[in-house]
Amino acid sequence: MECTLYEKKADTVQCKACSHRCIIAKGKTGICGVRENKNGKLVSLLYGKVSAMQVDSIEKKPLFHFLPGTYTFSISGVGCNFKCAFCQNYHLSQTRKFDHLHEVTPEQIVEKAQRSGCESISYTYNEPTIFIEFVHDVAKLAQEKGLKNILVTNGYMTKECLEYIAPFVDAMNIDLKAYTNTFYHKICSAKLQPVLDTIKRAHEKGIHVEITTLVIPDENDKDFEKIAQFIASVDKNIPWHISRFFPMYKMLDKTATPIDVLKKAEKTGKKYLKYVYIGNV
Repeated sequence: MECTLYEKKADTVQCKACSHRCIIAKGKTGICGVRENKNGKLVSLLYGKVSAMQVDSIEKKPLFHFLPGTYTFSISGVGCNFKCAFCQNYHLSQTRKFDHLHEVTPEQIVEKAQRSGCESISYTYNEPTIFIEFVHDVAKLAQEKGLKNILVTNGYMTKECLEYIAPFVDAMNIDLKAYTNTFYHKICSAKLQPVLDTIKRAHEKGIHVEITTLVIPDENDKDFEKIAQFIASVDKNIPWHISRFFPMYKMLDKTATPIDVLKKAEKTGKKYLKYVYIGNV
């Protein structure tokens, strides 16, 4: 399936889905591993393919202020535009294998969601930005059928990508992983500013936004004040989810986040924000 968000540049193509804006040579993929230059066209290797489909409580996303008490139909692909050393879903996000994926149409996904009694569809577990064209087609049909659409995202999408998908998105949970470029560069192979921009733009478009920060000892546990102040500068009513870290993937040498550290973050957050929640405890 040819991608929508890209531009041809001589023998290369430039992807416009995420803020890496990868320039991709023929036969190669971008950082995400799922958007490939095939003979001068950017092609999605994930269109119509999913790694998981299941029913979740909406609070698991986590969303506490959007359709509370309802169920959401979660779908995911594989791959990611980040390289987070602490990834909780690394078996999906960091794989480049496609042979185990299920082929499915937007119509089938929407039908399954309706049959399961869900009020929404969530694009989650791996980064939805990297297969945004498929998300777009599912979300558009879901909207026509009266279902809401939710993106669970690292927020690294371009302005063009948000413009493309925003008319069909009702809610977003956006990871704000830290408040320093050092963390984003060292831990995620990314930058901070595009994430801040996405949070602002999504809120300005009237999309319901909630923020999640996974607190990692000695990595981002000094950022609480700056994160809370930034969220409040957008809207003090945006819920902030402070999530406990457990050793995972390439961070097995770390300890789980002490509860008192989470309580410190909660106390700091409540100086600026109306809704602060501790999670994953």
